[in-house]
Amino acid sequence: MNTQFFSYAIEIERTGSITKAAHNLFMAQPNLSKAIKELEKQLGYEIFERAQAGIIPTEKGRNFLVHAKSIMEHMEEMEALGLGERADSQRLRISIPRGSYIAEGFTEFVAQLDTAQGMEITIQETNSMQAISNVAYEKFDLGIIRYQSIYENYFLDFVRSNGLSHELVWEFEYLAVMSREHPLAAVPSVRAEDLFHHIELSHADLIIPYVDRRSVEPQEQTKAGKHIYVYDRGCQFDLLTRVPTTFMWVSPLPEVYLEQYGLVQRKCAIPNNSYKDVLIYRNEYELGELDEQFKKRLYLARDEVAYKEYK
Repeated sequence: MNTQFFSYAIEIERTGSITKAAHNLFMAQPNLSKAIKELEKQLGYEIFERAQAGIIPTEKGRNFLVHAKSIMEHMEEMEALGLGERADSQRLRISIPRGSYIAEGFTEFVAQLDTAQGMEITIQETNSMQAISNVAYEKFDLGIIRYQSIYENYFLDFVRSNGLSHELVWEFEYLAVMSREHPLAAVPSVRAEDLFHHIELSHADLIIPYVDRRSVEPQEQTKAGKHIYVYDRGCQFDLLTRVPTTFMWVSPLPEVYLEQYGLVQRKCAIPNNSYKDVLIYRNEYELGELDEQFKKRLYLARDEVAYKEYK
């Protein structure tokens, strides 16, 4: 069995699209589709199926991908044995949600590193289930997962079952962020029904442990009739800025993002509007000096937006 096909399947899962995966892998889409079909033929079951949100793994496909990632990670570790590491290397590997205050904390953390020393920093913005997998299988040392509080028991049980520890970073309410040119930008506190006819941007991170993905509605917020699913924070800011009828549910944004992209954020009375960001790491992993420095910058970034009054 060609392990190169494993990396193809992993990239399709990451992007949720064969087209995007083929682009990232620098190969033609028909060739990628043919490779996956050949892999599925060898395995005897389908790895992916089509859904409204894109290409998603089947139940057997999810199990296969867990093992495929583990194999690929072990292969990387074997290849790295001969490379060695600088003794003074500053090393951090973390998976995070697409949260701007977290990205701001990470940027501030990197800015205070000693540039005279070696540096090996890896960050990946991804969904909570992928972050759990990344940390559990030692591809990353730290992760931050985000979930709706009503699903906390599912997520924390899944975290513990994967041999991970967890620390609460922040519990917050989602805000509606939109362009200053949005028709509702001047409204101090918008209503969910007011947003229904506007275009909702969403990260489409709908996977909840032990819960059928098809039973979870997008964001469970406004149930807006117009959706654009994005997987890149840069793309979401471009859309919010240049398409004034778009909006998005987000954790509170740092002021620097609001000013840079010409945005406003508004409170909105919606059911179950409680979310949590939780830091995860393996039970046996001991947080080092750099890990603690990152946590400090993360909490500073959180505090800068946590108590701000949005008017």
